[in-house]
Amino acid sequence: MVLAAFMFASMGVCVKIASAHFNSAELVFYRGVIGMVFLYTLARMQGTTLKTAYPGMHAWRSAIGVASLGAWFYAIAHLPLATAMTLNYMSSIWIAAFLVGGALLAWRPGQGMAPLQQGPLVLTVMAGFVGVIMVLRPSLDQSELFAGLIGLLSGLGASFAYMQVMALSRMGEPEARTVFYFAVGSAVAGGAATLVTGVSDWQWSAAVWLLPIGLLAALGQLFMTRAYSSAKTQGAMLTVASLQYSGIVFSAVYSLLLFGDKISPLGWAGMALIMASGIGATVLRARAAPNAPAEEH
Repeated sequence: MVLAAFMFASMGVCVKIASAHFNSAELVFYRGVIGMVFLYTLARMQGTTLKTAYPGMHAWRSAIGVASLGAWFYAIAHLPLATAMTLNYMSSIWIAAFLVGGALLAWRPGQGMAPLQQGPLVLTVMAGFVGVIMVLRPSLDQSELFAGLIGLLSGLGASFAYMQVMALSRMGEPEARTVFYFAVGSAVAGGAATLVTGVSDWQWSAAVWLLPIGLLAALGQLFMTRAYSSAKTQGAMLTVASLQYSGIVFSAVYSLLLFGDKISPLGWAGMALIMASGIGATVLRARAAPNAPAEEH
């Protein structure tokens, strides 16, 4: 999982550099094409078939995931890398919020868990959103505030995509197949959006960053899948899920060393609060949904 988090943070570096020369739609397109080639080759080498009995579910999962990916790439282009990564990792907190909302809507007096017993999870969700306010408040630049809201929406979209992945996994779909069709969706949607946004001038010095975007994303997903499949107990699963937040640490180091990003103490405190809330939400969520899926980017 630590390797997966490192791959995703490194992908963010490549996205940020490439975003100076390519728009978000183009980056989504190239990420999808490169991922398709890599995953198709890997599937052929492993003898895995890509034929699916659930094309509609894959299409819906890809649509949600691509929207989230495009929003995330936009946030990376316009925010400090550590901030954009942190907002995307809000997905665990969004899922916890959905669980709380669903439990409250379904609750009837004398049946199930009383609303007050949802207190720890509610407080965890609230703390996560306080962290978002702390991360975005230091920025008075309206363009950065807009990018922050887009980054927050990327985490919301990712939470919907994760729940769709859970449904696919329960139907017996291998992770590699789900990831492949997500790459297909990225290529199709990114290509269609590029027809609207236009194609940037091609520069080989900038294009060289496109290849690692697709490769690092695919490798990160494979490492993450291996991490979750190797976790045989609930304790191991929670450890693996918590270690995904090391991606925020990696991105923070990249922000400081490579881009010289200036993040206020309040912003750093907000990032730490989101990390703590995400881990807490993961632990509390496991009690309500112990078979939650691996989360991917």
